[in-house]
Amino acid sequence: MITVDSINFKGKKALVRVDFNVPLDKQTLAVTDDARIRATVPTIKKILADGGACILMSHLGRPLKKLKDDGSVDFEKHSLKHALATASELFGVNVQFANDCIGQEAIDKAANLKAGEILLLENLRFYKEEEKGDVGFAEMLSKLGDVYVNDAFGTAHRAHASTAIIAQFFPNHKCFGYVMANEVANAEKVMKNAARPFTAITGGAKVSDKLLIIENLINTVDNIIIGGGMAYTFLKAQGYEIGASLCEDDRLDLCLDLLKKADAKGVKLLLPIDSIVADKFSNDANIKNCSNHHIEAGWMGLDIGTEASKTFAEVVKNSKTILWNGPMGVFEMSNFENGTKSVAIAVVEATKNGAFSLIGGGDSAAAVAKFGFNDQVSYVSTGGGALLEYFEGKELPGIAAINN
Repeated sequence: MITVDSINFKGKKALVRVDFNVPLDKQTLAVTDDARIRATVPTIKKILADGGACILMSHLGRPLKKLKDDGSVDFEKHSLKHALATASELFGVNVQFANDCIGQEAIDKAANLKAGEILLLENLRFYKEEEKGDVGFAEMLSKLGDVYVNDAFGTAHRAHASTAIIAQFFPNHKCFGYVMANEVANAEKVMKNAARPFTAITGGAKVSDKLLIIENLINTVDNIIIGGGMAYTFLKAQGYEIGASLCEDDRLDLCLDLLKKADAKGVKLLLPIDSIVADKFSNDANIKNCSNHHIEAGWMGLDIGTEASKTFAEVVKNSKTILWNGPMGVFEMSNFENGTKSVAIAVVEATKNGAFSLIGGGDSAAAVAKFGFNDQVSYVSTGGGALLEYFEGKELPGIAAINN
């Protein structure tokens, strides 16, 4: 793998694709979680320490999809200028800003950039050409730097102009940043060199979102724990009454098929034996713990129950490799966070006892952060969707573009 360690950036301008798609406060538009910016610090500091300069490009949200009520683009809400203060503080450099990612201002500011300086370009997704993977747009971006560095694992599964297409304009001057390199190394450790027992924990709302990953993991793991809303589709497929719980009726046969495949491979596919159920989707709903064999009409499962929490935790604690993608319940509400928290505690305990734990971005990463366990697991991925596609066995365009 070609990383920034393979290149001396002295006198060079590195065009770095970062993932600054960070959450902003609705009122102040200040960055509320700097994890993705913080993750890129080692890459940026390496380039600057060599005597290079950095031109950073990123997206923020989906401005062309989330329009204002009058149908116009909300440039203010989606501007990367809101990340400037956080980036400057973390990089220890006063980061400059270009009000567009292409055009004369970007060209001039990039040309005048001196060694040790950083320029952040405005949101790439203000142009439809970015997501379309437009070659002309990629070429315009490419002219701003001498070396292309991809350090945005969160978008590695997208064949966008700045994440994959642009690499063709740097045939001999392209590499991965440390975020990308670490993500790939940790994902490969789990999929190719896992110590056993290997347990995958999957959760979230829909089976359809995790279908391919479960299918692929059946060939690799010893145990698959299934929680969250998706568990009720499996339970209904087995003939259980699930009340008003979330269910994808068009996926019942697929769930039965996955159960058979797991059984044939000798993989334990564990479903929750009980649930915390509620009479409405709200933190102030009436709640009770009940068996998943029969959830009453009008009641919905919003978390795994006390017995399921104990069973799952035991399996996790006895594992040597753990991959976790998806919460056990609606952990954002305090009354339905216990299942996710108990699994998180078990993952931390297993890690302390020598297991390797990879937290797969998205909601799992948010849950681990919420409970304050970030530093007590082996690795927290910055890219939920990209990691999912990697574990589905797909080639990621952002990785292929550098490797080819």
